[in-house]
Amino acid sequence: MREEHLKAAAEHELAAQAHRTAAEHHEKGDYGAALWHAERALEHSDHAYKLAEEARNKSGRIGSL
Repeated sequence: MREEHLKAAAEHELAAQAHRTAAEHHEKGDYGAALWHAERALEHSDHAYKLAEEARNKSGRIGSL
């Protein structure tokens, strides 16, 4: 179960990095690259949510959040 939580945390980190990169591109006026990185951030965020939800469900604490 710990591994599932670590996988979710890693996806959250990837989402955060993609958000930061998107912001950097946006500041430079490179909106195409900013959009691409923002979309990757959303994908990582969605995946992180699913992994966290699975980990929570496996832990036997459904609905405790």
